[in-house]
Amino acid sequence: MNYIKIDDLKYAWVFRFKQLPISEQDMQLIKPMAPARCATLWGQFIAKNADHPDFIGEADWPGKDDSWHDKGNWQNAWESDDESLPDEIADFLDWQGNTTVYFCNSRKQVIETRFDVFQRCWKNFLMMDDGPILIAKKKKQAIQFFPDGTFRLGTMP
Repeated sequence: MNYIKIDDLKYAWVFRFKQLPISEQDMQLIKPMAPARCATLWGQFIAKNADHPDFIGEADWPGKDDSWHDKGNWQNAWESDDESLPDEIADFLDWQGNTTVYFCNSRKQVIETRFDVFQRCWKNFLMMDDGPILIAKKKKQAIQFFPDGTFRLGTMP
């Protein structure tokens, strides 16, 4: 089994937050991965040894300064009434709506969805802002989000 029920997700409440409603159709496309699948994806695309973004070292691409190109602020857009991703992020990503994306919180928590769903629900996802890295299937761009309301744009090897 590759996925778990969203209700079994530790942070399921972020997708049920009444002030940021998510359509039932989008909820069906937000798929938390099963632990073994999380560990495999994390190890393959994020870090071999670190279990959480806080512990990623220079041996893995997110720990290398030259992997990251630009920084910005997501908090202001999150607090606004505008539902759109911050312009810097939207301009950086050339992903189609049906692109499979992975919101990587840790080796134990990765959520798969489509990019158009992430775009509509990004404020919900960023209630989990402890350094997650957003990547996409067959794409090199990456974004890391931080609890201080900032993000950085990067490129995977």
